[in-house]
Amino acid sequence: MGIQFNEAMKSFKIDAKDTSYIISIVDDEQFLGHVYFGEKIPDQDMNHLLRLEENPFVPSKNNRDRGTFMDSFPNEYSSHGLGDYRESSISVMTQSGTSTVGVNYQSHVIYPGKPKLEGLPATFGDEEDCTTLEITCVDQHLNLEVVLVYTAFENLDVITRSVRVTNRAKESIQLRKVLSACVDFDRNDLDMITLHGSWARERHVSRRKVELGKQGISSLRGQSGHQVNPFLAVMDQTATEDNGEVYGFNFVYSGNFLAQAEGCQFDTTRVVMGINPEDFSWELDPEATFTAPEVVMVYSNEGIGKMSRTFHDLYRTHLIRGKYKNKKRPILINNWEATYFDFDTEKLLDIAKEASHLGIEMLVMDDGWFGNRSSDNMALGDWVVNEDKIKGGLKNLVDEVNKLGMKFGIWFEPEMISPDSDLYRAHPDWCIHIEGREGVLSRNQYVLDFSRQEVRDYIYESLSEILSSANIEYVKWDMNRQLTDVANSVLPASQQREIWHRYVLGVYDMMDRLTTDFPHILLENCSGGGARFDPGMLYYSPQIWTSDDTDAIERLKIQHGTSLVYPVSSIGAHVSDVPNHTVGRITPFETRGFVALSGTFGYELDVTKIPQEDRDMIPKQVEMYHKYNDLIREGDLYRIGNVFENPEYNCVEYVAKDKSEVLVTYVQVLSRPNHRSRRIRLKGLDKDSYYRNQETNAVHSGAALMNGGILIEDMYGDFKGKLIHFIKE
Repeated sequence: MGIQFNEAMKSFKIDAKDTSYIISIVDDEQFLGHVYFGEKIPDQDMNHLLRLEENPFVPSKNNRDRGTFMDSFPNEYSSHGLGDYRESSISVMTQSGTSTVGVNYQSHVIYPGKPKLEGLPATFGDEEDCTTLEITCVDQHLNLEVVLVYTAFENLDVITRSVRVTNRAKESIQLRKVLSACVDFDRNDLDMITLHGSWARERHVSRRKVELGKQGISSLRGQSGHQVNPFLAVMDQTATEDNGEVYGFNFVYSGNFLAQAEGCQFDTTRVVMGINPEDFSWELDPEATFTAPEVVMVYSNEGIGKMSRTFHDLYRTHLIRGKYKNKKRPILINNWEATYFDFDTEKLLDIAKEASHLGIEMLVMDDGWFGNRSSDNMALGDWVVNEDKIKGGLKNLVDEVNKLGMKFGIWFEPEMISPDSDLYRAHPDWCIHIEGREGVLSRNQYVLDFSRQEVRDYIYESLSEILSSANIEYVKWDMNRQLTDVANSVLPASQQREIWHRYVLGVYDMMDRLTTDFPHILLENCSGGGARFDPGMLYYSPQIWTSDDTDAIERLKIQHGTSLVYPVSSIGAHVSDVPNHTVGRITPFETRGFVALSGTFGYELDVTKIPQEDRDMIPKQVEMYHKYNDLIREGDLYRIGNVFENPEYNCVEYVAKDKSEVLVTYVQVLSRPNHRSRRIRLKGLDKDSYYRNQETNAVHSGAALMNGGILIEDMYGDFKGKLIHFIKE
């Protein structure tokens, strides 16, 4: 088993593939201390690292300096109000008005497999994949029970954490903070990486030194957000893509979050992650339990690249579910950038006829098919087919598309309501709002209160009726604004701050119902592009629309940052028209195809209007997708070029798990005058095997390709690209 308890040392040793994580029980009061997290070691007794024989000593030996001890001890789950002035993991508000809480070890259990988290997405594994440790801690004064849950994935460098809090007292208590992970690193020489951006430029990579004090990222938008992603990594300051120690943390949650690194006074660093405590509260009645979402922790001793590949393997095998988990996705064409709201049955069928002739496999009907939706100012919530547009009804349209040999998909924005809608006129109280305060509009829409069961039931029944009416095989679930005015008239005042979390639980409930009742449907999440690209969403949808920015050159940055954590199989990527609708850039059709290949692959254009030269290239791109998608979807990703460090080019490599096949995607962003060819060293090959370049027919050893490399001649003009394919001899 990957987890052992040493009774003599009072220590827990959690072992993943190449990773060890050690926790010890300390002193008569049963403090839980963090001992070690890093490369796998055989030792169980590492308690000397806790410095228990140094001043200020444990309280049983030196109670006069208990506060000093608490402020330096590496608490496994940090307390509030008891002397540890670093970031706490948990805080409360009692009925008497006190907020102090601290938990100490009481008992534990170790068992094979991994439990589900009630109402929450989480990684999964069976008894052969993983082992779980549950440490029950208590605050005797409050009668509060806190269970720390750890799971080790023994074939991956992954340890997951979550927390359950149960009120064992006779009166209710308010939880004000329940973080999911706390790790104290006994060093301060660290860098941190986070993913930042905005609409149309999501998940750009930011790297900076961890300084004294608190630095991190957070969201209060009701979603993870375009601006930040629920991911943080700390690493050696000398760590690179391929070398150095890296510790990655990812929050399996789609709402408000906090991810923080804190440089502390004794040259240590505390990393915490969990639900953002700002504006959070949860009323916990006697014997009630609150479950905090999961944090995934990944250790890499081979740089940022190995961290990424570990996240990819975990999410592909132990988070993504359903029919398309290990399956090639159909090549789709979406009509949004082709028509916006200006379409009808005839126009859609014109696109579908030409697309099917070229080998495209699915038509997706985007926004504008329902109610009186002629612009984005109206009709959200009125999920009834507009038969003035969709003449003959939805089933007729779908049947006609199916006759062309194509699948059919549809767009929804289930969480939203327009003031100009029949639903709002009937139920104005169903949106999130504060009584008497004018609501904040965004995109001329409000957010439906998915914390309320009756609201979810109505919307789900509306969607279900549409999905049952025709052979619909794909759903794009959109969310185009964040939360404001957060309150409702149903919950009492003491529970109003629960709405943020209850809303997210409501979204999960809806998606769980959808994927359970319609298991054949490919669900793609979207939130104004990539505002909710997080592992919580991946649990319900195997792919997420990465960004509304489909420009190939901008996508190099967006897809690079996304790939730090999320597998390529989840990255929604399309070939769109030029000039690009977001940035106005003109790029070659061929290059747009190469960039979209590093994703789910599809089209976002009017195939009946593009130049014939581009149209003629689509069958070749379809063939390219079918030839390489298994390798790209299932293989190991190696980033060779980094457009954040060198904007002249981008290069990624996909290596089959058995190292039998290699694909290199190279994009020359800017042409260079009077330059010789660029040398690219490949990665991840079998050094003793030989590989044949399918373009030049040259054969070289894996060692030569990785150490000597290949030469890529400069191409004439900006934004050019090429593929280089190797097969092992």
